[in-house]
Amino acid sequence: MANPADSTRLWGGRFAEGPSDAMAALSLSTHFDWRLAPYDLAQTRVHAHVLARAGLLSDGDLFRIVSAIDQLSAEVVDGTAAPIASDEDVHTAIERLLMDKLGDLGGALRAGRSRNDQVATDFRLYLRDAARAIAQATVDLVEALNTQATQHISTVSPGFTHLQHAQPVSFGHELAKHSHALLRDVDRLADWDDRTARSPLGAGALAGSSLGLDPQRIAAELGFTSALDNSIDAVSDRDFVAEFCFVGAMMAVHLSRIGEEVIVMASREFAWVTLHDEWSTGSSIMPQKKNPDIAELARGKAGRLIGNLTGLLATLKALPFGYNRDLQEDKEPAFDTVDQLLLVLPAMTGMIRTLTFDVDRMAASAPEGFTLATDIAEWLVRQGIAFRQAHEIAGACVRLAEARGVELSDLTDDEFAGI
Repeated sequence: MANPADSTRLWGGRFAEGPSDAMAALSLSTHFDWRLAPYDLAQTRVHAHVLARAGLLSDGDLFRIVSAIDQLSAEVVDGTAAPIASDEDVHTAIERLLMDKLGDLGGALRAGRSRNDQVATDFRLYLRDAARAIAQATVDLVEALNTQATQHISTVSPGFTHLQHAQPVSFGHELAKHSHALLRDVDRLADWDDRTARSPLGAGALAGSSLGLDPQRIAAELGFTSALDNSIDAVSDRDFVAEFCFVGAMMAVHLSRIGEEVIVMASREFAWVTLHDEWSTGSSIMPQKKNPDIAELARGKAGRLIGNLTGLLATLKALPFGYNRDLQEDKEPAFDTVDQLLLVLPAMTGMIRTLTFDVDRMAASAPEGFTLATDIAEWLVRQGIAFRQAHEIAGACVRLAEARGVELSDLTDDEFAGI
């Protein structure tokens, strides 16, 4: 057992011995939560000003602390500041690094704060920034889709239901459907941000603080719209993480649907689209192959992001309110969702932007499979025939064409008249 005095831990005064090596290894989270360091420093800077306004730090001490935070922030960005093996988490590491610069003065920043409200604040700040980056990457993909759609407004292709030819449509209209789905995802992120822009800082462990701090001012200075209303909810709530992971999973599902269509259209049987060399791969044994790896990976990532959401919800199920250590498990699913989307979205954008379509082949296949049957039925309706009867007549036309082995457009006027 280690001596508690030999550790950088933020707790230990009531323990005669430190945790076992196995316990310390299980508790360690710096290998994934260090990405929160810039946000931990940002809220620490605001917290220092709040402590000074409450009369708990002198102006001179505040100046020293803010200078150290600014210096450390730059070191985090350039990689010269990093956690060490004894740092339990990002908060421990940041305090150690500040105390290296400030001595005992660095420890004064723990007043009025708990890791419970710290981590909830860091996490909200991080995910809000991540959501903005994801939204921008999504808009970039939408712009690529819309550019292609605009170029193919007059391109005719089959529309599908049940993956069967249904009716001829504008291929630009087909492409634009994906833009609408993705823009709904961007809207979801904006709605999510409205709910997430509430600050937990000031909630302490669960019951706030008696030090006369100002949670509403803290919230404003960190870019939140307000502080959360209930301190217990503030440290317990992970709705914002689950909702973020849902939006990410929904977005991944939309990307998988785009990917599936590209895979099908690029197959030899369709041969509607050619992938650019920069956005496809080959085979280690078959020299002729040009594989739609981006589309396939997008399809595969959807399962991964759905898993992130499902795993997080399982962690939260029946979890008592008040902070519980289970919540350490909320970071990696959300971080992975961020990372995967920021990998897939730019790749999908590049692939879509550089696709070339065989418009003649698409147009030739548009009437195949009797896709004009609905047009025949609607023409009959315009002639005053009830749609039920028109549907039967159009179906009889299909039956005749099928028996003859021709398309509807190949039937003669006499054959139509005979029906």
